[in-house]
Amino acid sequence: MDSSASVVLSSPCAKLPNLEGNHGNIEKGGVAPFIDSAFLQKQSQVPTGFVWPEADLVSAHQELNEPLVDLEGFFKGDVVATENAAKAIRSSCVSHGFFQVTNHGVDLNLIKLADDHLDKFFKLPVEEKAKVKRCPGSPYGYSGSHADRFSAKLPWKETLSFAFHQGPNPVVADFCKSKLGKDFEETGRVYQKYCEAMHNLALSITELLAISLKVDRMHYREFFEDAHSILRCNFYPTCQEPSLSLGTGPHCDPISLTILYQDQVRGLDVFVNNIWQTVRPIQGALVINIGDTFSALTNGMYKSCLHRAVVNSQKERRSMAFFLCPKDDKVVKPPEDLLRIEGMTRKFPDFTWSDFLRFTQYNYRPDETTLQKFSNWLLSADNNKRL
Repeated sequence: MDSSASVVLSSPCAKLPNLEGNHGNIEKGGVAPFIDSAFLQKQSQVPTGFVWPEADLVSAHQELNEPLVDLEGFFKGDVVATENAAKAIRSSCVSHGFFQVTNHGVDLNLIKLADDHLDKFFKLPVEEKAKVKRCPGSPYGYSGSHADRFSAKLPWKETLSFAFHQGPNPVVADFCKSKLGKDFEETGRVYQKYCEAMHNLALSITELLAISLKVDRMHYREFFEDAHSILRCNFYPTCQEPSLSLGTGPHCDPISLTILYQDQVRGLDVFVNNIWQTVRPIQGALVINIGDTFSALTNGMYKSCLHRAVVNSQKERRSMAFFLCPKDDKVVKPPEDLLRIEGMTRKFPDFTWSDFLRFTQYNYRPDETTLQKFSNWLLSADNNKRL
């Protein structure tokens, strides 16, 4: 999550500026109010604001050897298969926090349909996309290269993020219908179903994570039953100088758990053993990774790892990331059983997801130091100062 309920993004955050000449003075380092893929794909050279430091651009020359976990036995109640899956997950999570899952129970036709609907939004004129622009300090809504937050090291992408929680009202479908109009009613229904399926899968994954940690298998599942999560749709246009820019810069996800669908265009890299390694796309598989908040729920035992998205000059890339997040007021702390079993002392103070989210939105691009910086802030003498 390159930070990040009922639909928080549904209300406009401010009057939109005049969109005539909306791309601004990008070539001279200026930042446009709205930068979309149509503009980026026309650039023969990478504009100054999109150039990343050389240290962030070192190429990945090998694939990550993350486990491919078959969930079929777990869903069927096979004890041996469940134990094997938990062992594989534990091995990856203490190292880097990435693994892939197959036979995950999410209808592959639904995933394809959700992927098909990405273009329907991202191919709209920029002024239409800007109607649902992201509000300052919020992770929800449309963002073109995060130019609303930053003026340098801009990502070569655009995103659309939905808030999601289980309840009587289909919040994603209602948002699409009310804010994007009748033409997007079907899109809303598709993404509503997609979020529901991902929520159910995420709860199953948390159960396996608990088994892998040898704590009550329902501990994390119950903690996340009323989760307020995020679906982020990403579109990475082609870039004529891919060695100078990034689709998403190096970051750690501040959320709890990410379930990523990526198309068959390579682009996801993970920083493991001091080198960048590629996560290969596997047809029908979903990529799972641990975020900072779940790392805190394990007292740092399971790793939230630095990762990025690279771009290329030949093919557009699409992905959908479902970010499992606790309900805002849930207190994040590791289970006492885990501390006792592993003989650990507490590494992080208690905190709520809402406070951590605000910290990431107003203070930092999340990286491998963010959770510790947040912890230090909580423990500092002026921790009563509001963000």
